[in-house]
Amino acid sequence: MCTRCGWVDESKLDYVAYHDDEWGIPVLEDNKLFEFITLESAQAGLSWYTILKKRSGYRTAFCQFDVDQVAKMTDADVERLLTFEGIVRNKAKIAATINNAQAFKRVQEEFGSFARYQWQFVNFRPLVRTIKSKTDYQATSDESDAFAKDLKKRGFKFLGSTTVYAHMQACGMINDHHDDCFKKSEVISGYDEAAFQKLESKS
Repeated sequence: MCTRCGWVDESKLDYVAYHDDEWGIPVLEDNKLFEFITLESAQAGLSWYTILKKRSGYRTAFCQFDVDQVAKMTDADVERLLTFEGIVRNKAKIAATINNAQAFKRVQEEFGSFARYQWQFVNFRPLVRTIKSKTDYQATSDESDAFAKDLKKRGFKFLGSTTVYAHMQACGMINDHHDDCFKKSEVISGYDEAAFQKLESKS
């Protein structure tokens, strides 16, 4: 038996797969980052597992997370999606996803990629935290505060510092795996320095 982070409910195989295969692994691709931001913003006020179970529904609702297509969605699409059971049917959150897609595209145009913009908040390298007990986990950080503040300035919605910190954990900007978790060292050993340097050199 391998040791995992204590927050993982090992009776839920999809939750285990998310922890083992995705959480904390650096994401440098814009399409995936848009997916993660969409799902995190949808979580506000809900459990992450609620959103994880609806992930396929979100893929269907939001064009496989194709940011260009989502950015073109209209008020009519918002009304249509309010009847779609595959997602959280919250009008403000649905509208925010479309708004965020438009803001995401503006960032891409300015920085060349959203990844280049996002990773600047950790100086293009993952931050590895020491996590030995539940009390070591943070809900926010200076980095998530700065990232969230800048996102708000750029027009993003439902992405406060706590949500942004969760996003940073999920996409590997912050490695918050427990020190005893088998994924901690595995993720670190998988860091691609050349990819980080390439991202940084274009900043």
